[in-house]
Amino acid sequence: MDERIAESSAGAVAESPAGAAAEPAVRAGTNEPAPDPIRILIAEDQALLRASFAALMNAEPDLAVVGQAAGGAEAVSLAAGTRPDVVVMDIQMPGLSGIEATRRICADPALAGTRVLVLTMFEVEEYVLGALRAGASGFLLKDASPQAVVDAVRTVHAGQSLLSPQVVTTLAARGAGSACVAGAAGAGPGAVGSAPALGRLTPRQRDVLVLIARGLSNAEIEAELGIRRATCRSHITALLARLRARDRAQLVIAAYEAGLVRPGN
Repeated sequence: MDERIAESSAGAVAESPAGAAAEPAVRAGTNEPAPDPIRILIAEDQALLRASFAALMNAEPDLAVVGQAAGGAEAVSLAAGTRPDVVVMDIQMPGLSGIEATRRICADPALAGTRVLVLTMFEVEEYVLGALRAGASGFLLKDASPQAVVDAVRTVHAGQSLLSPQVVTTLAARGAGSACVAGAAGAGPGAVGSAPALGRLTPRQRDVLVLIARGLSNAEIEAELGIRRATCRSHITALLARLRARDRAQLVIAAYEAGLVRPGN
């Protein structure tokens, strides 16, 4: 995606002046004020990519970049100061890693409404699991299209989670479930996806959890299991509560770490 984003923002890669105010927006065809844009913080150590991401986001009427960080520590600091809705986070950065920065941001009560979308070149299993355990709501690779990145920001802001198909495939193909069971085994009874909590799931809830881990949407789960939309939502709500998961992404982690999903199934 590096080249595509750079091309889509050619001539507009310079970072916006700090404190620049945007013109008030109105709904098309009305005098009503438009909804507040989604406030975004970009954490990326490569200046060209950082500015390209900013240009891509600022070109959308419902998105606004409120800060840009060149490292993890700066991202944590800027997040505390700007309280963005979404942080677009790289993983490999000098000093504090993107995973640790994600952990600190997600652990800050003042940033409870902030979602983190990890955007990286690497689909390494440790990065995927580390980012999701740290609290990231989404994991996307940098070879995604510019539109996919923009849509991902909107998705995580809406309170949903997002894992690119490549990431789900990576978890399954590399046996993340069996590789990480040891980590789950050492978790206490109150941990996300702990054995006692998994043991309390109904057979149908387990079915839903497995399908979530395979990357199916709610509509696909409903079709697969022959259940109604309200029933599907009820099962997912119960899973979130029983497994003490923050969002769908953590449900995926719980399923893999419990070995409910394995390569080829």
